[in-house]
Amino acid sequence: MKKILILFIAITSLATAQKKNITLEEIWNGTFRTERMNSLNSMNGDFYTLQNFNKETRSTTVDKYSYATLEKVETIVDSKDLEGLKYFESYSFNNNETKLILGVDTEPIYRRSSLGVFYVYDIATKSLQLIDKEKIQEPTFSPDSKKVAYGKNNNIFIKNLETNEVTQVTYDGLKNSIINGICDWVYEEEFSFVKAFEWSNNSENIAFLRFDETEVPTFSMEFYGKTLYPTQRVFKYPKAGEKNSIVTLNLYNLSEGKSTKIDLGNYEYIPRIKWTNDSNILCATTLNRHQNNLNLFFINASDFSTKIVLNETDKAYLDIHDNLTFLKDNSFIWTSEKDGFNHIYHYSKNGKLINQITKGNWEVTDFYGVNEKIKTIYFQSIEDGSINRTIYAVKLNGKDKRRLTNASGTNNASFSKNFAYFINTFSDANTPTIYTLHNGKGEKLKEILNNNKLSKKLETYNLAKKEFFTLKTENGEFNAWMLKPVNFDANKEYPLFMTQYSGPGSQSVSNRWNGANDYWYQYLTDLGYIVVCVDGRGTGFKGADFKKITYKELGKYEVIDQIESAKELGKRAYINKNEIGIWGWSYGGFMSSNCLLKGNDVFKMAIAVAPVTSWRFYDSVYTERYMQTPQENPSGYDENSPLNFADQLTGNYLLVHGSGDDNVHFQNSMRLTNALIEANKPFDQAIYPDRTHGIYRGKNTRLHLYNKMTSFIEENLGEKASNLKLLKQ
Repeated sequence: MKKILILFIAITSLATAQKKNITLEEIWNGTFRTERMNSLNSMNGDFYTLQNFNKETRSTTVDKYSYATLEKVETIVDSKDLEGLKYFESYSFNNNETKLILGVDTEPIYRRSSLGVFYVYDIATKSLQLIDKEKIQEPTFSPDSKKVAYGKNNNIFIKNLETNEVTQVTYDGLKNSIINGICDWVYEEEFSFVKAFEWSNNSENIAFLRFDETEVPTFSMEFYGKTLYPTQRVFKYPKAGEKNSIVTLNLYNLSEGKSTKIDLGNYEYIPRIKWTNDSNILCATTLNRHQNNLNLFFINASDFSTKIVLNETDKAYLDIHDNLTFLKDNSFIWTSEKDGFNHIYHYSKNGKLINQITKGNWEVTDFYGVNEKIKTIYFQSIEDGSINRTIYAVKLNGKDKRRLTNASGTNNASFSKNFAYFINTFSDANTPTIYTLHNGKGEKLKEILNNNKLSKKLETYNLAKKEFFTLKTENGEFNAWMLKPVNFDANKEYPLFMTQYSGPGSQSVSNRWNGANDYWYQYLTDLGYIVVCVDGRGTGFKGADFKKITYKELGKYEVIDQIESAKELGKRAYINKNEIGIWGWSYGGFMSSNCLLKGNDVFKMAIAVAPVTSWRFYDSVYTERYMQTPQENPSGYDENSPLNFADQLTGNYLLVHGSGDDNVHFQNSMRLTNALIEANKPFDQAIYPDRTHGIYRGKNTRLHLYNKMTSFIEENLGEKASNLKLLKQ
C-alpha cells in the first residue's frame, strides 16, 4: 500500500512538473483572453443587432439576428456601401428602427464622455446625412424621428432632419464656466451619466440640466508627451468641501423656442431626469449635499408646477440608481435599501406605496424591467449567496417568484425588449464565460458561445484552485478566497500576499471567472506565495448596516478588518505570520498604505497603486456621500489619512501613480512622498508619465508595471527576500 501511495505521489508530481507556469507576458499579450459576444442591441420584436467587422471587405456592419434561431436575418447597414464613410464606431436606432445614428472619429474626453462626427442613416433610402460639420456629443433622435438634439461647445442644438435647419437652444455655453445638456466632470464620474438632456415622448419639449461651474475651483495637470514643451490640461474639479456647480433644470419648448427654469426648492444635486409615460410629466431626482435626503419630483410641462411624489431619507447616505421604471398607468417601480436590504417597490402615480415586491435578507443587484402583459418583473439578486448572482422573475404583486438560471455563480441577463427571450452570461471561479439563450420562462434553448478552448489551454498550466471560505474575526465574519501553490505542503510555512479593494459597496470576493489580476495571483502562487482576498466591513451585498458602518470614517473599520484578517490567517500553521504583504489600487491603494502604516506589526510590505492619500483631495460627490465635508468632519478625514501616519512606516513600501490621472490626482502621491521624506522614511516609487488612473496606455505599460510589482514582492516578502537580505548583510 505504501509503495502504491509513493508511486501515486510521484506520478502526480511528474504531471505537475510537466505543466507550464503562467508568465507575465502571457497575461498581458492576451493569451488567456476569453471569447466574448459583441454587445447586442435589443430591437422591437424578437430581434437584436450586433456591430460586426467584415474581414473580407474591411467594412463595419450592423447585422440583425433572430432571438429564436440566433441566425442572421439581414445586414441593416454596411459601411462599404456608404459614400465617404469607410467605417463607423458606434450606432443607435430611432424609436421605430427606420434610421440610425452612426459615429466616427471618436475622441475620448473623460471616463464616459467623448466627441465624434455623427451621421444619420436612413434605412429605406440608404442615404447618409451629416449632423454637424464639427465634432459633437450625445446626438439623440426625437421620438418622432424628425429631429436630432446634440451638444456642441457646451450648448444644445437641434437639427431638423427634414429641412436641415439647425436651431441653437442655448447660447451661454463657455468652457470651464457654463455647460448645457452635458454633465460636468464630477456628475459624469460619480453619477455615471454624460447626456443631461431628454426628449419628451411627444417630441415637443427637451428637459436639460445647466451647469454653472464658474466658481468651482480649477485643477490642472501637466502632460509631457513627446514635444519640447509639456502641455497643460485645465478643468473644473470640486474637491471635498469646495464649491460645486450650480445645477438647474430647464424645459425648452420647441414650438415656442423658449426655455423655462424649473423651481425645485432647496437641493444640491439633480442626479437624474426622466420623462414619465405621460408626455406632459417630467420626473426629476434631487439630493441634498449630504446625499441622505432624496426627492422625486413630477413636473408639469404645461404650467411648470411641481409635486414631490416620493421622499426618501437615510441616517447615512442614499445611492443613485437607474431602476426607476414607469408603467402604462404612470405608476412606477423603484428600488431602495429602506428595509435594510436593496429591494423592489411599486408606487402609484401619486407616490403612494402599492407594495414591496421583493423581501428578505438578501439584495436585488440588477433590475431588468417589467413585462406588463403578464405582470412580471425580472431581476438579478444574491439570494443564492452574496458571492453569486442569479436571475429571477416575480409577479408585480410579489407572488410566484421563480428562479430562471440554475447554475450557482455569476449570471447576467440581456433581455429582449418584449422579455420573450434573454441571453445569459454565466461564469464561476472554475468555468470561463458561457453564453446561452433562454426563453422568458428561463428554459435553456441553446448554447451560443463557450470558452472550452481556453479551458483546454489552461489544462496545460499549473493552476491553483480558488477556495472560497468565511473568515471569522472578532469584528465579524467576512467573505474570502484563497489561492495556494499547486505543490502546497501543509507542513511548510508560506508567505501571505493579500489583495483587496474595500471601497463602499464594492465586492472583490465573487464567484466569477478570472480577470487579469487573477492570473497574476496564479503567477505569484507559482513563486511560492499564498494569495488571499477578504471583503471586510464597508463592502457590499450583505445589507445596508454592513456597508454603511464606514460612514464618516472611511479607512477606519476597513483597515481594522484587513489587519485582523491578516492576524487570523497568520495563526494557520502553513502561513508565516512574519511574512505578510498587501496591495491595492485606487481605494485599495489607500487601504494598503494605511494597513502598512497602522498595522506595521502585522504587514511587512505593501504596494499602493494610484492611492487616495487624503480624502480632502478627492471629489465632492463621492467623498461627501461617505464622509460629509472636511469642515464638518475634520477628524474623519485626518485620522484615517496616510499623510498623517508617514512616520509609522517600518515595512517596505512601493508607491505607484500615473501622472495624467484625472480621477485620483497625482497630487495624492506627491503629498505622501513629501510626508515620507520629511519623516526620513525610505520607500520605492514608480511614476508612469501621462498615464491615467488605469495605467494602461502605451506600449508594454501594464507588463512593465506588473514586472515592477512582482520584483518588489520577491525582494521584500518570503524566503527569497530573506536570502537577499542575508546576502546584502
